[in-house]
Amino acid sequence: MRDLLKGVRLLGQGQRWAYRHGRDWRFGMIPALITLVGYGAALAALVVWGPGAVGWATPFADHWAEPWRGLLRGGLDVLLFCGVLLLAVVTFTAATLLVGQPFYEELAARVDRAEGGAPEPPELPLWRELWISARDSLFLLVRVAAFGVLLFAAGFLPVVGQTVVPAVGFCVSGFFLTVELAGVALQRREVPLRTRLALLRGRLPLTLGFGVPLVLAFLVPFVAVLLMPGAVAGATLLARELLPAAETAQTTEAVEAGGAGRPAAAPPPAGDER
Repeated sequence: MRDLLKGVRLLGQGQRWAYRHGRDWRFGMIPALITLVGYGAALAALVVWGPGAVGWATPFADHWAEPWRGLLRGGLDVLLFCGVLLLAVVTFTAATLLVGQPFYEELAARVDRAEGGAPEPPELPLWRELWISARDSLFLLVRVAAFGVLLFAAGFLPVVGQTVVPAVGFCVSGFFLTVELAGVALQRREVPLRTRLALLRGRLPLTLGFGVPLVLAFLVPFVAVLLMPGAVAGATLLARELLPAAETAQTTEAVEAGGAGRPAAAPPPAGDER
């Protein structure tokens, strides 16, 4: 319970940090606005050309009598729009982080510098950072899709499908959203994706306390734009909680060795060895 509340507090602290640093907050909203405009244009194009695409895909209904032809194609139009809208909501954060990699890298660095003990970022060209971010996002998207299929199937179970499954779905979404957001700061610490997953699983209540409220807020795209800078700032604070600056290398080695979330024991001070 303590870690769960700490996750919520870190989310709130990140939002407060962004709002107190108005210039950084506006700076961090730029990629989210770009992504929102791109997604909005795609959805508008779907509204305009979607009915034609549905008509092209259902030639067998050309000779159906009304209202059956209209009901079929109208229903498919709605399903197509809802499916693309759901995909947009699910991929909004990953797309924003990919578009805004340089922005959020700088924002995470500013949070680190303000809090002290900022690590030196790896000397990588921009194209390499974008490639790593895109590769990791695709890997996570495949995992989210696999969980989505399982949860969709479980949704048909009586009672459980209407109560437990939605709650589990929000937890899964919250976990992977936190992985995406914390990835900005953890990538600066040269922590590979598998190690990030192990770290966040090792502090699961902390991860869910941060991610689940954010998932609920991000269901509204305009709210996601406003909260995105604070979400990155909060995820940077969360990364600092997982990997204190003095223990980064030790903790990473411990996780890779199988001790998720447990930093390696520090060596004894000089003079205390026995």
